[in-house]
Amino acid sequence: MTQIQIGSTLRYDVRQPTVFLLKIAAAYTEHQTIIDENLTLDPLVQLEQCQIGPDGNRMQRCMVQPCQLTINYQATAELSPGIDQPQDVAETEASQMPPEVLTYMNPSRYCESDLLARFAFEEFGRLPGGFQRVETICNWVYEHLDYTSGSTNATTTASDVLLQRTGVCRDYAHLAITLCRGIGIPARYVSGYAANLQPPDYHGFMEAFLDGHWYLFDPTRLASTLGLVRIGVGRDAADVAFCTLTGSAVMQEKNVWANLSQPNERDKGQVAVSTA
Repeated sequence: MTQIQIGSTLRYDVRQPTVFLLKIAAAYTEHQTIIDENLTLDPLVQLEQCQIGPDGNRMQRCMVQPCQLTINYQATAELSPGIDQPQDVAETEASQMPPEVLTYMNPSRYCESDLLARFAFEEFGRLPGGFQRVETICNWVYEHLDYTSGSTNATTTASDVLLQRTGVCRDYAHLAITLCRGIGIPARYVSGYAANLQPPDYHGFMEAFLDGHWYLFDPTRLASTLGLVRIGVGRDAADVAFCTLTGSAVMQEKNVWANLSQPNERDKGQVAVSTA
């Protein structure tokens, strides 16, 4: 097991009555336990706890009057992922996929797999199936994109990223997801915390459904898959934005951290990490 201290501080200048939808609290899953969790708002505001979407993502909703708002979240995440050897992880036939997985084979707002299906098949469709084919896709994304802060925005799609060959973590994940879906592998976006990520921030990575399980991948190579703490999953980043506002508020500060409590001795070489 691995323990990771996670947290974030957000500060907003709230100028009009505003509804905040927060997705910053880590998920509870079979392989991820959250302990010592604390979420506070200053000034004190009543929070409504929600579970949304088919995967039950956690969300907190609140109404905030004009003020200087500070949101603090801290927790300890205990991870116990399944560890497999890459060569042992095959792909799942479409006829054998659980119904809830099938939606992650379809195009979505930022992952236009229908537009890039031909490119995906030409590059990766004839490779042997399994974990290592997804790893090859992630390696291709890493090798063909430049990680450049501020190079994309809220309208940038996987097709845009493929053309401009630059992006940030969410763009790397979107392109890898799109290429997986383009050859018939279900893939989904994951938002979360990443241990020892530099620079610290909320991190975007991905999962592919293989051999009956979801397996983690980080096409940026900025973090070990054994140090990723899940907040939520969705078709793409639109489903798991850390904060969505209805009203008028300006973010003034964002601090995010994730630190290993214990060294991870198993984080050596390539492994297949199953977390759901």
